[in-house]
Amino acid sequence: MIRVAAVADVHFGIDSAGRLRPHLEHLGGQADLLLVAGDLTKCGDPEEAAVLADELSELPVPVLAVLGNHDYHAGREHEVAKHLEGSGVRVLEGEAETVTVDGTTVGVAGVKGFGGGFAGASGTEFGEPEMKAFMAHTREVARRLEDALSSLQADVRVALMHYSPVEQTLRGERLEIYPFLGSYLLAEAVDRAGADLALHGHAHGGTEKGVTPGGVHVRNVAQPVIKHAYNVYSVG
Repeated sequence: MIRVAAVADVHFGIDSAGRLRPHLEHLGGQADLLLVAGDLTKCGDPEEAAVLADELSELPVPVLAVLGNHDYHAGREHEVAKHLEGSGVRVLEGEAETVTVDGTTVGVAGVKGFGGGFAGASGTEFGEPEMKAFMAHTREVARRLEDALSSLQADVRVALMHYSPVEQTLRGERLEIYPFLGSYLLAEAVDRAGADLALHGHAHGGTEKGVTPGGVHVRNVAQPVIKHAYNVYSVG
């Protein structure tokens, strides 16, 4: 079994130093890797990312992450990612990374994802150019997730994203904002490529557990949902 520690929506600011690190001191005895599913910062300020990077540096397990919508707010998402990469955190966007844990290979494919809605209540690439662009972006990031997952040659495969691929983990949020919290296209990508676990954040008022139509377990690891520094999931 592979023990995957996961959290999202830590929303670090420049005054957040010490908020997470004490909870990670014994991480090596509880998990084999740590995955962070976006919204690493409050407003996408690289200085905020630098504070989190210090918290995540020199941990005893590999750390992989994707960015969230907050991390894009300032238009400096590349600098945010650079700070994290400098501390040893692998930031994925349409990419995959494989780590080995006691002879077992674990592959993680990551994208931010995007909104759009779910089957029967989804936007389409029709009408105004703005709507076409909105849905085209969702379709493109879903394609990148599928390609990244398909490229993995690993014993265990995890899909890591910020936006939700399923409705179940949004329950508790207002129905009106579901299209801004995720897209069924992400679930289709996961099901076509195959995964053992899918992780996301973003839905602070949502529910932890869901499943894709193809049977892949989905977990909403937004910190306001799990109410811990991280949750650990056994996979394999």
